[in-house]
Amino acid sequence: MKWRELGNTGIRISPLGLGTVKFGRNQQVKYPSHFEIPDDRSVRNLLAQARSLGINLLDTAPAYGSSQERLGRLLPGPRSDWVIVSKVGEFFEQGQSRFDFGYRTTVAVVEQSLRTLNTEYLDAVLIHSDGNDIAILEREGALDALRTLKQRGLVRAHGMSSKSIAGGLRVVEEMDIVMATCNLAYNEELPVLQAAAANNKGVLIKKGLQSGHIPGAQGVEESMRFVFSQPGVSGMIVGTINPDHLRDNVRILERVLEQIEQRHD
Repeated sequence: MKWRELGNTGIRISPLGLGTVKFGRNQQVKYPSHFEIPDDRSVRNLLAQARSLGINLLDTAPAYGSSQERLGRLLPGPRSDWVIVSKVGEFFEQGQSRFDFGYRTTVAVVEQSLRTLNTEYLDAVLIHSDGNDIAILEREGALDALRTLKQRGLVRAHGMSSKSIAGGLRVVEEMDIVMATCNLAYNEELPVLQAAAANNKGVLIKKGLQSGHIPGAQGVEESMRFVFSQPGVSGMIVGTINPDHLRDNVRILERVLEQIEQRHD
């Protein structure tokens, strides 16, 4: 899988990123069916498979249960082989989410993530919005905290997993990366993608396969073609614990990207 630039961050990522929520949490998730959290051997094998397929992008968060702890123990190969994107703002406790975007909390969460993931730096940290994007950026301390953490060399790039057009546009102005929703059923955040492309900011797509609700290989292919035909898209996060799905997703995306590239030649 051919890696691509993540905006102007200097970070190169695989266009398909592996979402790891299923490594550590199966409560209050929006997937179409229940799943069991895989054992260590299954996680280790899936990560090795991802690496062999050319995937270097991993998406995790403290709110994803034991995901970070397991990555810290089970991630194969040297740290430099991986681009780890983590998050701040959301906590998942006793089956419910709560949010805290304060300065001190943000610093403490990143420092804890570094310890849990057994790494000296995070490639990117995103603010996990609760929906109040503008208020978080203007009134809370998370943005200033991430700027400080970048200066300290603990975080290479910062951004937000935003939930509104206005918020996404502000992220493009203020930060390095925007994580936006885009899929066949929803493309209202196209202005955010266009602004990111114009300003060479990184774009990561969430819910590109509608949280697993896209049926069959043809639906996956149509979804991937739609997402990667949008302006500015750097990568797409897809969560799976199924080795066959992972392999098929890579194969489909490589074909889609080759077709898109041929159209542009």
